Amino acid sequence: MKNWRSFDLNLLRVFDAVMQERNVTRAGSSIGLSQPAMSHALNRLRHLLKDELFVRVPAGMVPTPRAELLAQSVRNLLTEIRLALEPAAFDPAASDRRFTLTVNNYAAVVLTTPVVTAVSAAAAAVRLDLRPSGTLDVVDLLDRGDLDIALGSIEAPGKRFAATLLLEDPFVMVMRRGHPASRRKLSAAAFAALPHLEISSTHEDTTFIDRWLAQEGLARRIALRAPYISAASLLTDSALIATLSCRFASP
Repeated sequence: MKNWRSFDLNLLRVFDAVMQERNVTRAGSSIGLSQPAMSHALNRLRHLLKDELFVRVPAGMVPTPRAELLAQSVRNLLTEIRLALEPAAFDPAASDRRFTLTVNNYAAVVLTTPVVTAVSAAAAAVRLDLRPSGTLDVVDLLDRGDLDIALGSIEAPGKRFAATLLLEDPFVMVMRRGHPASRRKLSAAAFAALPHLEISSTHEDTTFIDRWLAQEGLARRIALRAPYISAASLLTDSALIATLSCRFASP
């Protein structure tokens, strides 16, 4: 493109929004433009770059190969511009920025309410977008600037990310009220023999239990693996026990 000095940078915001949303109406809503204004901006950008950029299909807008090549560079450029224009010192009370966070199941249950409450008190105009992290490539999204913060444990996040320990949470054994095992002190053998429910959605490392039992020549009997959302009803109506972090077990 020869006339780059007169290029309207607002067109890049339009491009990035459509790339993220894959829908012109939703993209316009995210950056405060009407559908006609979005269409006009896209047409200008197509003319300038000599490429269709996005093709309409029943499911939304599909980027062309040229758009795919541009996407990350445009996102990086917009992030750098935003950071350059922000005040040198972040003032929560004066900010109206939107922060995107991912939460794993533990963080969703234990941390979401105190985080939202604290942000509301310190930065009333700040907006939060909380997303479940289960199926996301969190490290890649942090690298690309699509995420600001990830709440939860991340394996090998790399030195390029800052990490802060928010809390420590001991593990407890959970069972239904009136469970026969609650009436006596359990030996290691009795504990191992109980039917264990292993929570499949929290990715909490409970292998310390297996290492401890292995020292005694024992092993847990994992009777069922299931997501946390079903744990309460499963434990209430069965002889299963589960080992959970204390805050997670009693939010």
